[in-house]
Amino acid sequence: MEMRQLRYFVAVAEDLNFTRAAARVHVAQPAISQQIARLEHELGQELFDRSGRQIRLTAAGEMLLPFARETLDTAARGRDAVASLAGALAGRLSTGTIQSPPPSLLDVLAAFHHDHPLVEISLRTANPQHLAEQVAKGTLDAALLGVTGQPLPAAVATAAYTTEPLLALVAPDHTLASRAHITLAALRDQPLATLTHGSGLRTVLETACANAGFTPLIHAETDDISLLIDLAARRLGVALVPGTGLVLSRPDLVALPVHRPKLARRTVLAWHRHRPTRTALAFLAYARAAASRDSEGRPALSESS
Repeated sequence: MEMRQLRYFVAVAEDLNFTRAAARVHVAQPAISQQIARLEHELGQELFDRSGRQIRLTAAGEMLLPFARETLDTAARGRDAVASLAGALAGRLSTGTIQSPPPSLLDVLAAFHHDHPLVEISLRTANPQHLAEQVAKGTLDAALLGVTGQPLPAAVATAAYTTEPLLALVAPDHTLASRAHITLAALRDQPLATLTHGSGLRTVLETACANAGFTPLIHAETDDISLLIDLAARRLGVALVPGTGLVLSRPDLVALPVHRPKLARRTVLAWHRHRPTRTALAFLAYARAAASRDSEGRPALSESS
């Protein structure tokens, strides 16, 4: 049983798709299939049921998965320990983020990479709940989550990171486009475009509308924030998004601040409460430093759950 076989097995088990798993571990799909087949031959058991439209773990696969994760985690910790003898931080930092993260997250990753060039960095995007589950499993060392109000796995600790005001995006010829700003009530009868359920932005929108006494008229939804912005530009609905450069550089959109109430996307950093990796702890230290330098005066990171 080889380490790479276990790594490939865990990737397929988590993605339940050989093609996506191959891209994730940076090998060709036939190679990952071949190594999984060799592992199954050595164990004398099939690890995946390939009979349906989507593969799934067999009973043997379910039994092997926690041991495979533990083995890979132990090996990574061993590599980090050896590297620490030379005073260097090495290994891999696996991070995750919601879509369109605040620019400061990328600044933190860049600074971390500059100071620790031996650490390989990976960054994946997904919805908050999926990212939290990956942190709990140990697949991700740390992740940036949007606050959705949904309970997180008990193994996940979080700390407040950013609060970003939301803007309402409309096409230049929209009836709201001439205003300097709008209230939430102005959206009561407006068709809206938003992200799918499970996202922080969707939660902010639905919660704010419920508190204001109305149900939002969702006419379009997507799981891609870039497409959400395009939907607003094509008049498929008003979209509420963070005020990033991605939005402010669009001449085909008008961005309106929302008042009464002011709406914002809150984000938190998440890591494993009981088994944080050495690279995760180092990265979190950089994030704390960045938060303490925030120009809007927000407090440094502190654990919140």
